[in-house]
Amino acid sequence: MAQQTLPEVTVRESRLPAHELQTSQPASTASHVDVPVLDLPASVSGVSSQQMDERADYRVADAITRTVGLSASGAPGNGGLSFSSRGFNGVNSIGVAEDGITLGVASGTVNYPGESWGYERIEVLRGPASLMYGSGTMGATINAIRKQPSRERSTEVLLGAGSHGKAYTGIGAGGALGETLSYRIDAYGERTDGERELGQASSAKLMSALRWTPRHDLTLDLSADFSQQKPERYFGTPVVDGRIVGQLRDKNYNVLDAIDQFKDQRFRAKAQWRASDTLMLRNEIYHFKSNRHWKNIEAYDYRPANGQVVRSDYLEIGHDVQQSGNRMGLDLQAAGHQIAVGWDLSNAQFTSTSNSPYRGGSTVSAFEPQHGYWDSPDAYLPRMNSSLRQNALYLEDAWKISEQWLLMAGMRRDWYAFSRTNIQDGSGFDKPLNGTSWRLGLTHKFDALSSAYVQTSTGHDPVASLLAIAQSQSGFSLSQGRQIEVGYKQQLANGRGEWTVAAYRIVKDDIITRDPSNHNLPVQGGRQSSRGLELTGLVHTGKALRFEGNLAFVDAKFDRLLEGSQGADRTGNRPGNVPRVTANLWGHYRSGPWQASVGLRYVGDRFADNANTTRLPSYAVTDAVLSWDMNPRTTLRLVGRNLGNRLYATTAQSSNQWLLGRGRSVELSALMRF
Repeated sequence: MAQQTLPEVTVRESRLPAHELQTSQPASTASHVDVPVLDLPASVSGVSSQQMDERADYRVADAITRTVGLSASGAPGNGGLSFSSRGFNGVNSIGVAEDGITLGVASGTVNYPGESWGYERIEVLRGPASLMYGSGTMGATINAIRKQPSRERSTEVLLGAGSHGKAYTGIGAGGALGETLSYRIDAYGERTDGERELGQASSAKLMSALRWTPRHDLTLDLSADFSQQKPERYFGTPVVDGRIVGQLRDKNYNVLDAIDQFKDQRFRAKAQWRASDTLMLRNEIYHFKSNRHWKNIEAYDYRPANGQVVRSDYLEIGHDVQQSGNRMGLDLQAAGHQIAVGWDLSNAQFTSTSNSPYRGGSTVSAFEPQHGYWDSPDAYLPRMNSSLRQNALYLEDAWKISEQWLLMAGMRRDWYAFSRTNIQDGSGFDKPLNGTSWRLGLTHKFDALSSAYVQTSTGHDPVASLLAIAQSQSGFSLSQGRQIEVGYKQQLANGRGEWTVAAYRIVKDDIITRDPSNHNLPVQGGRQSSRGLELTGLVHTGKALRFEGNLAFVDAKFDRLLEGSQGADRTGNRPGNVPRVTANLWGHYRSGPWQASVGLRYVGDRFADNANTTRLPSYAVTDAVLSWDMNPRTTLRLVGRNLGNRLYATTAQSSNQWLLGRGRSVELSALMRF
C-alpha cells in the first residue's frame, strides 16, 4: 500500500495575553458568523483564562461579576448562577451556556458550570440574546468557552490553600495521540470548612475531550464531563429593620443533616467539515443530565426581644433533569456576505420530587443555636413529570457593504411543546409556546481601530421556568422584549489599550400582573423597562503599569405592575436585586518577576423585593494578588480577598433574610506549566 502524505498543518498558539484587547476577540458568543467584536453591532465582552488566573477567580460567578454591568444574586436554592444585567434579574432572564448550549431551566435553578478551571474564555452577550440562545435571555447570556484539544503538548497544575481550611487543585493537559488524534483533559477539586457553622463545601469536576482530524478539512470532537458540587448549606442571615446584625455574621441556622448537592454529566459529539473555502457544515449531538437534591430549613426570623430565631420552610426537593439535542449548521461566504443557517432540536425531561407543602417549625438561640436534625410531617414523593420539546430555525447574514460599513441581520423562530403530568393525581396539560426574535445592526468603521454601531433586537422570556410551568400559568404566552442600542468601540494605537461605550433601552411586555378588576386573578399585561450606559476600558500607562475597569448605570422600573391579592401598585418601582450602579477597577504593576494587582468591585444598593420597602446597602470590596514568577514555568500567588473584611449582603433570600458575602481571607497558590 502506498504511503499517504498528509497535508502540512500549521499550529498557532491560540491563547492570548491576559491584557489582550477584548475588541480583537472573535464574536462567537454573540453571532453565528465570523465577525470580530470591534465590527459587531452589539455589546459582548468577557474574561480570559489568563485573566482568571491573574485575579485568582476560580468560580464562574466571581469571574463574570468582574465584567461590566453584571452583579450576582446566586443562592444555594437557585444553583448559584443567578445574575442581574441591564435591569433584569434571575435565571429566567440571564442565560448560562457552555459552548453555546444551554440546559433547560427547571424550577429556577442553574448550577453548571460552577468553576472557571478548564475554560479558555467566559463571555457575556448583553441585552436580548434570543437570536443565539432562544428564550430566557432578555438581560444577557453568559457563555463558557472550553479549552480545546491541541497537538501541542502542554500541562498545567494548580495547587492552593488558604483561610478556613480551603484547599484546591487543578490539572489541565493536552497534546497529540498519533498522527490524527489530540486530546484535552481538565480536572479540578476544591474543599473548605467555611467561615461559619455548617460551612463545609466541596466540588469536583472532570472535563475530557478527544479530537480526530482524519483530513485537513474534517474534524470530529468527542467530550465527556462529570461534575459534583456540594455548596455551603447556608440560606442566609436574618436581618432587623433592614440592617445586618454583625453578631450573627458567622451563624448558620440550618440543621446538622442538611443537604445541598448537584451532580452533572455531559456528553457531546461534534463534526465539522469544510467543504470548500466558502462553505462549512457542522453538526453536534449532545446529552446532558443533572441531579439535584436539597434538604434544609430555609427561612429564619430573628426575634431580638428574646434572642431567638424562629425556623420554618422545611424543604426537601429533588430534580432529575435530562436533555438530548442536535444542532445542525451551515456557514456560507459569497459576494461580501457571511451567511449562517441552522436548525436546533432538543428534548428535555424533568421530574420534581418534594415534601410539599414544606411544613415544620422550630426555635433556636440566635447566638448559640442547637441545630438539631431535619424533620417534616410531609412525605418526600415524586410530584411532577414534564417534558419540553424545542425546535428552532435561524438565519443570520453579515453583509460587508464596503470597507467602512457592515450590515448584520438575523432571525430565529422557536417552537416549544410543553407537557406536564402531576404524578399524585394523574392530571396534566399540554402547552405550545412560540417565539420569534430578530436583530438588525449597522456598524461604521472610522478606521482600522475604531467603529460605531446601532442595533435593534427583540427577544422573549418565559413567565416561569419553561420546564416547570404550572396549571395556573397554562394560559400565558412568552413575554416579549425589544431593545435599541448604540455604541462606540476604539483600540488605542500600538496596542496600548481600548475603550467601549454602549447606551441602550429595553422594554419587556406581557409580564405577570393582576387583573385590575379582580386582584386574585393573575394576567399578562405588565411592563418592565430599563435604560442604561456601560463603559469599559483598558490602558497601559507604561511598560510596567496597566489599568482595567468598567462602569455601568441602569435605570430599571416597572411601567405597569399590580402584585398580590390586594393588587398593590408597583408602577415606578425598581425590580428586586437590581443595582443602579456597578463598577470594577483593576490595577496591575509589574517589576521583573513580580506583579502586584489590586481590584475594587462596587455594587450599588438594591431592593429586596418589588415593593421597594427594604434596601440592601451598597458595598465595595477590595481584593489583591501578589504574583512571583519563580521561574519561567512556575508562578506563586498570594491572594487576599475582601481585605477590609467588609460586612455586606450579596442578595436577598427574603425581605428579612439576606445572604452575606465572604469575609476576609488569604490564599497561597502555585501554578505550574510544563
